[in-house]
Amino acid sequence: GKFIRIHFGATGKLASADIETYLLEKSRVTFQLKAERSYHIFYQIMSNKKPELIDMLLITTNPYDYQFVSQGEITVPSINDQEELMATDVSSNSECCTCCHLPGKALILLFLLQSAIDILGFTADEKTAIYKLTGAVMHYGNLKFKQKQREEQAEPDGTEVADKAAYLMGLNSADLLKALCYPRVKVGNEYVTKGQTVQQVYNAVGALAKAVYEKMFLWMVIRINEQLDTKQPRQYFIGVLDIAGFEIFDFNSFEQLCINFTNEKLQQFFNHHMFVLEQEEYKKEGIEWTFIDFGMDLAACIELIEKPMGIFSILEEECMFPKATDTSFKNKLYDQHLGKSSNFQKPKPGKGKAEAHFSLVHYAGTVDYNITGWLEKNKDPLNETVIGLYQKSSLKTLALLFAS
Repeated sequence: GKFIRIHFGATGKLASADIETYLLEKSRVTFQLKAERSYHIFYQIMSNKKPELIDMLLITTNPYDYQFVSQGEITVPSINDQEELMATDVSSNSECCTCCHLPGKALILLFLLQSAIDILGFTADEKTAIYKLTGAVMHYGNLKFKQKQREEQAEPDGTEVADKAAYLMGLNSADLLKALCYPRVKVGNEYVTKGQTVQQVYNAVGALAKAVYEKMFLWMVIRINEQLDTKQPRQYFIGVLDIAGFEIFDFNSFEQLCINFTNEKLQQFFNHHMFVLEQEEYKKEGIEWTFIDFGMDLAACIELIEKPMGIFSILEEECMFPKATDTSFKNKLYDQHLGKSSNFQKPKPGKGKAEAHFSLVHYAGTVDYNITGWLEKNKDPLNETVIGLYQKSSLKTLALLFAS
């Protein structure tokens, strides 16, 4: 989601604008539910509207060739990925001879937007880096590892994919694979090499892919805000919040809890201003009015999630214990809240229903949550050895993203 502010000066003249991001669902970079797809840019690139991108990123035009972007839907009926790519970036020379053949909508976008990425101040090198890192994220999903014979240690199962990803990221492929399988960790004042199981490596790869995408996304927003800031005096603003509403799916995970918690707080804010404060104004103005309790106080659910020893607090606490598991997290939730809060319930099993571990009574309805993987999602640990490689990358944008 995003919050867009359009700023005006004292006379009402447009001054500037800025964007704040909310809840970038970075898990969607590596995993999608059945009815979802990943972020549009992946499919725009593979639409083959700009064949030079396919060559540059060493990819195909088939989303099903890439695990990270093909677990849910790959097309959306209302979205033309080729047109959307044109709106984002039409600066390629290959488009000069084809623009006259564009459908009306794309042609309008072309003239109005020209190239959004160029207008927003990104240099040619930065634009290339954005594409390369997006392609590298796709390749990360195809990295394969296997278990060494008679050991739990992981080792690469082929190097072709790693070679492509490393090339795009300005890294040495052998160094990348070594860092993934044998990261160096700090123990006291010394660094030691730590072996990794196959699953640990896959977890690290997923976390790194999400981190690259997230850092690149946030960096782009910062750059866009710099371009939109005219330095003119601001006095008023109009704000527009664009955010996902309550999500109640067959399978609800950590991301849905975060989204629903945000919406719960937004709804509470709305209710307070529309019903409580409005009625208080009536009293101040002496309007005859019988106070109405609309029964829309959402504090109980909000506190259950955010208060000390609430769901988030218990999750944070469990993440501090090395031997904590999904089961121990669930047990603590039950011990703390089951039977003590009417908003926290045990899920009702049903035929064909996805497995769930607890239910929350939200403003929009009761949601069953599955807590599998919440500890890892909350920690999202990054392989510091690989981060060190990123910081020394020959791709300047990647090094910049991980500089701090």
